[in-house]
Amino acid sequence: MPLYEHVYLARQDASTQQVDELTTQLKGVIEGLGGSIKKTEYWGVKSLSYRLRKNRKAHFTLMDIDAPPPAINEIERLERLNEDVVRYLTIRVDAHEDGPSAMMRRTERDRDRDDRRDRGDRGDRGDRGGDRGRERDRRSRDDSDDAENGTEV
Repeated sequence: MPLYEHVYLARQDASTQQVDELTTQLKGVIEGLGGSIKKTEYWGVKSLSYRLRKNRKAHFTLMDIDAPPPAINEIERLERLNEDVVRYLTIRVDAHEDGPSAMMRRTERDRDRDDRRDRGDRGDRGDRGGDRGRERDRRSRDDSDDAENGTEV
């Protein structure tokens, strides 16, 4: 059977539970027509590049599918009828990717970067202040002393 990657975008108003139920419904249709789902990834709510049907954000979900073409036609038909689905895209692939998709790897990388930032890890930046701060303080003190003595700088 051919292999497909299927991504659909659900309205931002829909809850995560509703998106999961939709994914389960699509899974049932595919399995009922002789196919199987190899992997399902929920990518979360992400901003869209432009507004789609008055939505600026959407729930993204990826499914790796091994199914006959009539099963793909049926889930696409159901998604056209469902008001919660904003867009969908199905691509035929030669092989499914092992492990997490690029979007999930990106999410993990961003999470790691945020963890480093939270710890205050400054990396190899070193001491940025140096003696500049002390020199500036000394100059301002000298200026204030001159103003008190009546001398002009």
